[in-house]
Amino acid sequence: MIQQWYEPLNFSEWLRRTFSFLNIAVFIITATFIFSEFRFDWVENLVGSYLTSTNEFRPETGAIWETGKQTSNAHEYLNKIISKKEDTRQNVHQASTFSDLASGILPGDWVTLEKQQFKILYLTLEKSTALKIIEPAQLVWLLNGSSLDRIFCEGITGGIKIYFIDSENRVIKQIDLRKEDILEIENGDKPVPGELADMDGFLGRIYPAPFFFDTLFKLPADIIPDLIVNPEKLLKQDGKIVNIGIWNEAENGYIKLGFEFEETGGKQVVFIKGREWAVWQLSLNLRGEGN
Repeated sequence: MIQQWYEPLNFSEWLRRTFSFLNIAVFIITATFIFSEFRFDWVENLVGSYLTSTNEFRPETGAIWETGKQTSNAHEYLNKIISKKEDTRQNVHQASTFSDLASGILPGDWVTLEKQQFKILYLTLEKSTALKIIEPAQLVWLLNGSSLDRIFCEGITGGIKIYFIDSENRVIKQIDLRKEDILEIENGDKPVPGELADMDGFLGRIYPAPFFFDTLFKLPADIIPDLIVNPEKLLKQDGKIVNIGIWNEAENGYIKLGFEFEETGGKQVVFIKGREWAVWQLSLNLRGEGN
């Protein structure tokens, strides 16, 4: 049997080695360390002091949670923006009038407007009122002849802006429309309760219906269609026409005519527009100055 040099030779040697001064000193120091820790908690205090002194260099748990919360909020906000953008796009694409278009887009929002949709919205307007948005010949060129690439609609406070953009990302036409202008354009020809005599713009140019139509029918036949451009507004009304007035100003080549209807519930005025040159010729005849 081989015995290693570090193994004790007998039991007394084992006891001597076990209870050596070094082992007893290590035991006493260890026991003192453990006892003092239970008594004075100096290890916890030391660790606490160290953590306190290095606190500013370490991220706080709250800051980590706050960062996570901010990230979550950012994702939620982004989803809201995307959802809002999609809702706006759908509202704009479902618009059947310029009023719907202006109501469906908020200030600061941008939406691409299809060429075909703009054309449909424009064609819903009467010829005389459509001129307030854009001249038809110019629109024909923009949609079918120019380098137009896309149409943007921007929501602004109280209205919309429409941009016609070419292939080089340049604005070749801009249309600014206030909501009140749109309402006037789309609803300006609705009947207004009252009489022509109460409207300053017609004073001095109000004629009894029999005299007005008698003079009208004496004009050449090719002039009459230009005098009453949108007769469907008159044909939709009930009652009897008693007076017709001619507005004292021209706008975009047209002059407003007011037809005063007498109905059971009272009187109301329906507005239509005639071409300026034709209305001017009729006015001369009404005053006895024409041929």
